[in-house]
Amino acid sequence: MAEFALFITAFLAATILPFSSEAAFVLALKEGMPAVNAMLSASSGNILAIMLNYALGYFLYEKTKKSLHKTQFGRTAYKKGHKYGYFALLFSWLPLIGDPLTLVSGLVRLNFFVFLLTAGSLRVVRYYFLTTIF
Repeated sequence: MAEFALFITAFLAATILPFSSEAAFVLALKEGMPAVNAMLSASSGNILAIMLNYALGYFLYEKTKKSLHKTQFGRTAYKKGHKYGYFALLFSWLPLIGDPLTLVSGLVRLNFFVFLLTAGSLRVVRYYFLTTIF
């Protein structure tokens, strides 16, 4: 049951809701949850949520593409987002800016598998790093 609670907390934390999956993760470790269980629960919740964020961005593009490409600013923003988006994904694990980056990744149509490999692995590494500290 604690694993499911951590999964839900990590999922919600990777959306735009103001949750801290790191605090819940560390608390779970302090309460005696095995590190492997905590990493699996938190990572899978976080990765599922960034996949949802990507899908929302992808859907948002479908709804706004006519107005997005209508202005020079919109066309330039889309091109720069696609050009630098893969580099920006390296910051997708950070609090506050990381989760919106996952939504923008879908909006600018970054390759989903590159997105998932980059952003997802960084989420796992973040929890692994917390495991080694606590």
